[in-house]
Amino acid sequence: MSQAGSFVLLIAMAWTAVRLGGSTGVSALMLAATLPRALMLLFGGAVADVLGLRYVLLRTMAARVVVLLSGAFVAFHVERLWPLIVISLLEGTLLGLGGPSSTSVLPQLAKGDALARANSLYSIVLRLAPIVGVPVGAWLIAHGQVGHALLVSALACMAGLGSLLYVTRGITPPGREPGESMLRRSADGLRLLVRYPRLRWMFVASFSLDLAFNWPTEVALPLLVSERGWNVGVVGYVVAAFGAGAIVSSGLGAVLAHRIPLFARLVVAGAGIAVGIVAMALVPSIAALCTLIFVVGLMFGLTGPAIITVYQESAPPSRLGAAMASFSLSAIGAAPLSIAVFSGLSALLGVAATWVVCGVVAFGCPVAALLALRHPTRRSITSTT
Repeated sequence: MSQAGSFVLLIAMAWTAVRLGGSTGVSALMLAATLPRALMLLFGGAVADVLGLRYVLLRTMAARVVVLLSGAFVAFHVERLWPLIVISLLEGTLLGLGGPSSTSVLPQLAKGDALARANSLYSIVLRLAPIVGVPVGAWLIAHGQVGHALLVSALACMAGLGSLLYVTRGITPPGREPGESMLRRSADGLRLLVRYPRLRWMFVASFSLDLAFNWPTEVALPLLVSERGWNVGVVGYVVAAFGAGAIVSSGLGAVLAHRIPLFARLVVAGAGIAVGIVAMALVPSIAALCTLIFVVGLMFGLTGPAIITVYQESAPPSRLGAAMASFSLSAIGAAPLSIAVFSGLSALLGVAATWVVCGVVAFGCPVAALLALRHPTRRSITSTT
């Protein structure tokens, strides 16, 4: 509910920003939403580890409800861009503060094989949320105004808050160590990457995949379609084919992830993604491109949940919030870096050749995953000690 509500809000506010401020307004809105979120992530991890994820989640979700309801009231009376920017700043701050706690919930509820299946199930939620939320947000803007979208998002957050009240019962806050500094603990996520090789290599695997995949899907796909003289609708077909593949394999993982070897989900599927990205730049027909991206989506639906599961299992329980903060920051940072680096490279090499380079970069995922699997799990280290 809360994820779908976020996409309702995203499309509604972006469209309103276009109408009120043009491209400058949209850019300001996106910066207001993303910068505070990224800046607050590391601090949010420390807060989760010190105060407990239940404490943080319930308060940040409740604060989001207040922000959205207040924003709706203002939006119904003031048709200006600045209220939307203020709402985005507050939303981004709260999402960054609560993000590490949110991604730390599943390891508290499911262990071992069940965690792998739970993460696969949650990846379906992440795929379905925009499919539900974006059309609703567009419809609300077409038939109403941004205040209505803010109200719907607030209701979705209320539903999320009610779910969290039930789900997080019994999750006790950790004991705070005397004399510890919250500011110092904000860097715990980076220290964990230095200390735990298995965690570090899974971070590299995730970052490589995000870095390699963002530019082709966000920037290069429309350019490639245009260069080949295909209709713009092909972009929609490709995106839909990828989403369908990811949902199918995530659904399979929700039932059978524990029966599929980790090596297959991480290394084999990761290599398949890299090969698929390279091949996408070379296929000559629309049917071949859609088929290929469907297969890549299938591989993504296996690899993505496997990466986050191993990452969660490799982090010390007392520092899980900090670990998930650094993991989330990797995903957020990879997108603009990918677009900046590969857009510049495409000016020299062309779209298709740069797309192939992205595929080569994606091979960093299976290589890093293979290196991670060579190191013992945290449980093995603990039992040996």
